[in-house]
Amino acid sequence: MLAAVMHTAFFLLLTASVARYLLRHPGSPDTPWIIALGTALALLYVLGPALGAAPTLRRLVWLGLVTATWVVLVDLAPSFAWCAVPLFFTALRTLPPRAAIVLVATLTAFVVAAQLRLADGFDPNLLVAPPAVAALATAVFVHMERQAEAQRTLIDDLLRTRRELAATERREGTLAERQRLSMEIHDTLAQHLSSQQMLLQAADRVWDADPGTARAHVRTANGIAARGLAEARRLVHDLAPTELAGGADLPEALRTLDAGPGVTVRFHLEGTPAPLPDRVQSALLRVAQGALANIREHAGARTAALTLTYLGDQVVLDVADDGRGFPAAAGTPRPGAGRGHGIPAMRARLGQLGGTLTVESTPGEGTVVSAAIPLEHHP
Repeated sequence: MLAAVMHTAFFLLLTASVARYLLRHPGSPDTPWIIALGTALALLYVLGPALGAAPTLRRLVWLGLVTATWVVLVDLAPSFAWCAVPLFFTALRTLPPRAAIVLVATLTAFVVAAQLRLADGFDPNLLVAPPAVAALATAVFVHMERQAEAQRTLIDDLLRTRRELAATERREGTLAERQRLSMEIHDTLAQHLSSQQMLLQAADRVWDADPGTARAHVRTANGIAARGLAEARRLVHDLAPTELAGGADLPEALRTLDAGPGVTVRFHLEGTPAPLPDRVQSALLRVAQGALANIREHAGARTAALTLTYLGDQVVLDVADDGRGFPAAAGTPRPGAGRGHGIPAMRARLGQLGGTLTVESTPGEGTVVSAAIPLEHHP
């Protein structure tokens, strides 16, 4: 914007100076020189933007030719002196600060001399006004350059910060995906392998005494292995629970869950069922699977109850057992849990959806695991 104003001002001042000379000195022998030098100065000035603003050798040569042409014009016709104001900005944009100030001072001296030649007598204002205008123009330009440099620095900082934030988000996304995968593996493959191990150990203990029971354990382990294989294939593809594949809803998937041999699992549905987002269904199903795995491995329970409750603004899943319980604080994994990953994994999974996990247990009276997820943020 400033450059456009300066270019326009230069050509207006140059045109006015030529017109003034022609009006004041009709028929002067210097008129052809004035017209030729004025045209040359205009053509030289037009070439400036094409050379760029960097202080290259071509740019410096161009500035020298413009200045020399202007000096000759001022010597022939002092009225061309005020064309120096746009030249001030050209010098300040092209040269280093010290060299630019020296050139501006030199041009100002020529302006003062030209104005004194035009004056009828000595006028102190002619000694003060040109230097004041030059100082003002230089101060304005330096201030604007400093602001522009500060703005460029700020923009560079913002771009660097945005790149750093993008890199941080990518790292956080990677860590979140790793955590999600670890929870998926714990809630599926690890639990299936643990169940198979327990069944095969039970089959080994009764292999000779009760072959029928042993074979039943082996068949159950084989079924669990088949489900584990399906889960492994699902992890490779889309990480969606196989129980929810094919359009199955959460209540239907919960009805198919079991806690292994010796544990009866009952499912209860309360409230009016409503469509749930896939992430909410997947999270509650994984919580149920994790809770049943803990019951199977640690509770010594005979029955377990799954209760899914629709409350309008939230959905709640309760998993209760009649096992041995544990005297730990609510939410603390029971002693002997070994991995200790189940409860923290459930809590982390629910936390990603704004949900909460509550664990209540009393020795000898069983345990209740309650998962609640608000629905207002999951349309």
